[in-house]
Amino acid sequence: MTTKRKFIATIVAAGLASAFATPAALAQSGKIKVGLMIPATGTFAALGTAIENGFKLHVAEQGGRLAGREIEYVKVDDESDPSKATDNVNKLIKRDNVDVIVGTVHSGVAMAMAKAAKDSGTLLIIPNAGADTITGPMCAPNIFRSSFSNWQSAYAMGEVVAKQGKKTAVTITWKYAAGDEMVAAFKEGFEKTGGKVVKTLSLPFPNVEFQALLTEIASTKPDAVFTFFAGAGAVKFVNDYAGAGLKKAIPLYGPGFLTDGTLEAQGENAQGLLTTLHYADGLNTPRDNAFRAAYNKAYKIQPDVYAVQGYDAAQLLGIGLKAVNGDMSKKDALYAAMKAARIDSPRGAFTLSRANNPVQDIYLRQVVGKENKVQNVAVKALADPARGCKM
Repeated sequence: MTTKRKFIATIVAAGLASAFATPAALAQSGKIKVGLMIPATGTFAALGTAIENGFKLHVAEQGGRLAGREIEYVKVDDESDPSKATDNVNKLIKRDNVDVIVGTVHSGVAMAMAKAAKDSGTLLIIPNAGADTITGPMCAPNIFRSSFSNWQSAYAMGEVVAKQGKKTAVTITWKYAAGDEMVAAFKEGFEKTGGKVVKTLSLPFPNVEFQALLTEIASTKPDAVFTFFAGAGAVKFVNDYAGAGLKKAIPLYGPGFLTDGTLEAQGENAQGLLTTLHYADGLNTPRDNAFRAAYNKAYKIQPDVYAVQGYDAAQLLGIGLKAVNGDMSKKDALYAAMKAARIDSPRGAFTLSRANNPVQDIYLRQVVGKENKVQNVAVKALADPARGCKM
């Protein structure tokens, strides 16, 4: 009877403890629900996979928990389709009740995500999409980037090309937010340093019929061509550019997305291309070497910039959660800790700007074999100007 009474007493005590537990205590003991809104199909599918792999690698390194709390994933394929973005993100917020949203690649989709996050107060961490507006006029205390702004790598390349003595350039990209902003930033850096953009060419996303525009480039005969494409579009453009005989005639430059995650398919046509980005192969630092070894062990492939950005999104979230002991209801303290974070990234340590965008080194890289080998630092600790941010 004594044993039975003790058992009943234990059950009652546990029930009372649960009944009178504070909401904060209950919140800290449950799972943190992470909504992964990234492309799983289409042009940017491989990029989405790398981001997811990187995020999950860091969580796995922490034993599947951040600040002691288990991580649960809810995944949505955004299809890189802005027309579906609002519905997709609202499903995560209103139906799935996620604690934080991580995504995405496509800038047009990310714009809708940022609006929904701002309206609902949901924490959003962007592991790629660089739309300047998000950390410009749309900036908010609950919106963070672990990646870049479109302005950063393109502006840096403008300076590089001008300093190489090129006087004229043609730009070519998809006609959407990321393409427009990359071209504008390149023009700013190029013309500020003495060059002149003589023609701006574009085609609708995700169109990859480049032939007519390549003919126009050939007839214009600029000193350089700056381009922004990524994923399958980058593969097709680099191969078509070389196939049209332009690679040997007019040097091709771009932000690193032109050759990151695409070199296998671009093959010989990519060799020697110069790009600027916040990550590169051959950094050969202890931090990067350890990351690359762990990623390769987990996924049997070498990481790229997208994997780094996903990994750092998890690091950023972890720093914020640690500061509040896993209690996501303490939003002001959570965001303050994230904003003040110094991220020990494989790319090199970085901090965040007043607009919650990375302040980071931009590397000049060259394609050598199957690597984007670092040549030097094109611009040190480059901060996006965050034009229009009132935060």
